[in-house]
Amino acid sequence: MGMTMIEKILAAHSVQDELKPGDIVNARVDMVLGNDITTPVAVEEFNKIGVDRVFDKERIAIVPDHFAPNKDIKAAEQVNMIRKFARKHEITNFFEVGQMGIEHVILPEKGLTLPGEIIIGADSHTCTYGALGALGTGVGSTDMAAAMATGKAWFKVPPTIKFVYKGELKPHVSGKDLILYTIGKIGVDGALYKAMEFTGEAIDNLSMEGRMTMSNMAIEAGGKAGLIAADEKTEEYLKGRTQRDYTVRNADSDAEYEQVIEIDVSQIEPQVAFPSLPENTKGLDEINEKIEIQQSVIGSCTNGRIEDLRVAAEILKGQKVNGNVRCLVFPGSQAVYKQAMNEGLFDIFIDAGVAVSTPTCGPCLGGHMGILAEGEKAISTTNRNFVGRMGSPGSEVYLASPAVAAASAIKGYIAGPEEVK
Repeated sequence: MGMTMIEKILAAHSVQDELKPGDIVNARVDMVLGNDITTPVAVEEFNKIGVDRVFDKERIAIVPDHFAPNKDIKAAEQVNMIRKFARKHEITNFFEVGQMGIEHVILPEKGLTLPGEIIIGADSHTCTYGALGALGTGVGSTDMAAAMATGKAWFKVPPTIKFVYKGELKPHVSGKDLILYTIGKIGVDGALYKAMEFTGEAIDNLSMEGRMTMSNMAIEAGGKAGLIAADEKTEEYLKGRTQRDYTVRNADSDAEYEQVIEIDVSQIEPQVAFPSLPENTKGLDEINEKIEIQQSVIGSCTNGRIEDLRVAAEILKGQKVNGNVRCLVFPGSQAVYKQAMNEGLFDIFIDAGVAVSTPTCGPCLGGHMGILAEGEKAISTTNRNFVGRMGSPGSEVYLASPAVAAASAIKGYIAGPEEVK
């Protein structure tokens, strides 16, 4: 019997001939990631281990991005702590303000996540790297500390659900809509500690940005990982980004899956996830009420890449943000920021009345630069809409694609791109 993607990757990293769900392995990792919230705890635990150096200074990435630029004294002290750690251990991949971006945008951008690799990160959205055919998965800060010391981590091999997306997408339907629809179909615990493999012609036709959006939100269904087979698009994306060798480990044709779910994408409308869970999804055609918004957020590790900004700019061009709405755009990295600026997207945004931010996670987690007051509603291209996620527990967050977020900013209520004239 063949193996799934996650089984093949874990087997290769633990020198096993084959693995099955439930097996326990101690696997070598290719990259260990942390941010400004999770790394301080990892540093404290690392120091307790008693080793005097990290396992490989090239294989650790630390990105202060959640409260960046530092929003207060505590945030500044946390970053100062991990900055000193990075300098002491000569961590090559330490990226902060001026060079940084949102961790899950810049690691693929810089060629630090490759097909067939294992990347663990003390951040739940590390599953983003499954879009490149890698095993990316979130861990706790203590696991991060142990991996920085040993270069290894323990895994329980999860079963895999295979999703087959058939058909052709409608206009303005994107990877964000596919993953929101999927989470709405199986629920926020529908893939709990299971790997999700995204396959089918609709996935083959998605851009790398669209694939990263889908893999990014696997965790919102409880998934251990969200994997997409590496193909020609993956290889084209990686050209010029890395000098490292890598081995593609796609699923065997006779791999055994716990479940196979087929989805006809031609029936999917642009999706909106209502408060306060990502599974509360509706197609735009199912919304029978006018939901007025006070804020529209376009960006994050889910939708802060150049394609996302282009989609938003196409809709906002020649338009004005509604006077009752604050529209925020925050590019996922310095490179995305510069490219958007050079393409004239910032001119479009600013002329429309949009505020353009430096790269940061701030608005997504209610950290800063976009906090909601009680009673306010926001439409956002981020990944979570829990109670109080973006500010007051009395506020509400609706999740959607960049196209819907941009159109809604113009109309002042949740709207589709076809409503913008």
